[in-house]
Amino acid sequence: MADKAKQLKHIAFIMDGNGRWAKKRLMPREYGHKVGAETFRKIVEYCRELEVEAVTVYAFSTENWKRPENEVKAIMSLFNQYLDFAIKEMMEKDIRIIFLGNKSVFPPELRERMEKTENDSKNNKYILNIGINYGGRDEIVNAVNECIKDGITTITEDDISARLYTKDSPMPDLIVRTGGEYRISNFLMWQSAYSELYFTDILWPDLSPKDVDDAVNAFKNRNRRYGGV
Repeated sequence: MADKAKQLKHIAFIMDGNGRWAKKRLMPREYGHKVGAETFRKIVEYCRELEVEAVTVYAFSTENWKRPENEVKAIMSLFNQYLDFAIKEMMEKDIRIIFLGNKSVFPPELRERMEKTENDSKNNKYILNIGINYGGRDEIVNAVNECIKDGITTITEDDISARLYTKDSPMPDLIVRTGGEYRISNFLMWQSAYSELYFTDILWPDLSPKDVDDAVNAFKNRNRRYGGV
């Protein structure tokens, strides 16, 4: 286990590679998402053991609706299953769940379950942000529109930061992307200005606590200057 790094307050994951993991095993992409969901729970629990204050995962982007209908249905089914035990799980682990993204596209019953989950866990210590129907650009547009609604005519960085979906979390210190791609794919566009980025070829379903340790240790060895010398 990596040392409990107090300077690492927020780690975010771009969970990439579920479909390719399944394809390598001659299985449908939906199976990769099922195994990926199990990895998600395992990694979140491990980050909780490390006492990381906030974890953010990119579960479903605003662009993912373009995927095959069967794959989208499978992802939404897994999401519903997660909600079934999320309350019990987060209460035991002292985790607060926040859903990042525009909830208006979801059926009313699902929206109500998401809002209940957020409300029931709001006093818990550790934060789990789940990006679902989330896009970084959309988040910034939403924050600016909220400023306009509030009558702000000269918008500052603080005004936008206070209206982001992640406003209750510190800015991400470390963003980990699995799957061998080297981009952030519209994820935490505002928040990642000074985040350390860590890329690995490991496909998300194969990610282990040891791999998280490797990312955390790489983070510890970097010199964060925030534009200074």
